[in-house]
Amino acid sequence: REIGSIVRSLGCFPTEAELHELLAKVEEEEPTGYIHLEKFLPVMTKVLLDRSYRPIPEDVLLHAFEALDEHKCGYITKEELVKYLTKE
Repeated sequence: REIGSIVRSLGCFPTEAELHELLAKVEEEEPTGYIHLEKFLPVMTKVLLDRSYRPIPEDVLLHAFEALDEHKCGYITKEELVKYLTKE
């Protein structure tokens, strides 16, 4: 269930369709909701080495932070970031 979070934490940002394809490669024939590390590691290593998923472009990230900067001061506080990441 957390495969998307794991893949994203490794710096990869696949689409939902790409994530489902990846899941199909590592999931057991009878889906259990769990993935064995022995199946995940070789597939994810290849993804990382091939740079299969493009990172989020800088301008998209910048635009996202600009949208959160309500006071247009060029930054958001730690407290605001925590609020956005946990509550919003």
